[in-house]
Amino acid sequence: MIAVEENPQGVQQVDIVVAIPTFNEAAFIGRVAEIVGQGLRAHYPDRLSVIINCDNASMDGTRDVFFHALTDVPRIYLSTEPHRRGKGANLRMLFEKITALNPHAVLILEADITNLTPMWVPLFLEPIFRGAAYVTPLYMRHKYESTLTSAIVYPMLRCLYGRRVRQPDAGDCAFRGDMAAGFLKAAAWSEAVEGSGIDVWMAGVALTSRAPVWQTIIGAPKKHRPKDPFTQLGSRFRHVLAALFDQMEAHADFWKRVKWSKPTALFNLDGQEMDSPPLVEINAMRLHQRFLEGFREYEATWRQVLDSVTMNKLEEIRRMPYEQFTFPSQTWATLLFDTACAYRRFTAAERERLLDSLVPLYLGKVVGFVKRTERLSVQQAEDYVEQTCAIFEESKPYLVERWPS
Repeated sequence: MIAVEENPQGVQQVDIVVAIPTFNEAAFIGRVAEIVGQGLRAHYPDRLSVIINCDNASMDGTRDVFFHALTDVPRIYLSTEPHRRGKGANLRMLFEKITALNPHAVLILEADITNLTPMWVPLFLEPIFRGAAYVTPLYMRHKYESTLTSAIVYPMLRCLYGRRVRQPDAGDCAFRGDMAAGFLKAAAWSEAVEGSGIDVWMAGVALTSRAPVWQTIIGAPKKHRPKDPFTQLGSRFRHVLAALFDQMEAHADFWKRVKWSKPTALFNLDGQEMDSPPLVEINAMRLHQRFLEGFREYEATWRQVLDSVTMNKLEEIRRMPYEQFTFPSQTWATLLFDTACAYRRFTAAERERLLDSLVPLYLGKVVGFVKRTERLSVQQAEDYVEQTCAIFEESKPYLVERWPS
């Protein structure tokens, strides 16, 4: 629900919307709005465009910086109520506004991208004008960046819905304007989606709508404010997994019929030279310790949820010395499938503990990934991720058979 709307130019209908969701992003939003304006004027000068700031009632002057950005592209400011937080809440407002503006194409960009260039605007939008309904980016990534995507989101979405979308939760996307109404009506909206589960949820909606999904090759890493991927893992992890599992329940009839995955269309294959992704360092020994500590708190939960064969394999993994540590992808796939089935059966309170219990197991899988790929190139590590996805697809009958009716 839109609590505050400021539309000083009185924009009523447009061809293009570029949206920037924020919460206290005064340090970044001015630059992003200016670069977006440059991209729109350079590549779509004849199309009516608007830049929308979807805000969580920021207190740092985000709104003022947005309106003072040096661009002549019209702007609209939307805000949630002061007590509402989360990117999903921001985008819910956006979907409502889009249904009124009736644009052909919508682009969502996060506010803290520090290497954004005007060229990113057509890289995202041009696939929409060429027939795509939903577009996700392919950023250049280090092999240890976004391990949540590599270990869970990509393999699960791929085996469930049958499309190979490598970075479905990258935080940025484009979509055809008429999809906004579909997002507003789609199933499995929740507190998790209102938080940081929105990107996975939107990808799931797109994949189950049978609309054309494309990937656009950006040719650069996505650089933003420094973040430790494991510092605030808890809330993001719970939101992403809850959104994923809730959609599994809502779309079970769809994904049970999907046998194998298919590639998606790629845009900008002949584009600019690729930049090298920045180095990502992981303290694998510390993550291994957190994996082992998880047995003390969650072993009873795991025994309740996991198949006995999987649990026995987990005990074997626990006893491995760090130097020989490995976490087989087959075990990881059946573990996630067992958890998804248990999530379907559990109460809301039980679900929260279940998702928390997955964190140390995920960290163990990250350690296994590091140990397996530490001497591999980025491309070789990517090949290993693809092999993992193939194992998920081959193991999918296990999930279908055990899914609660």
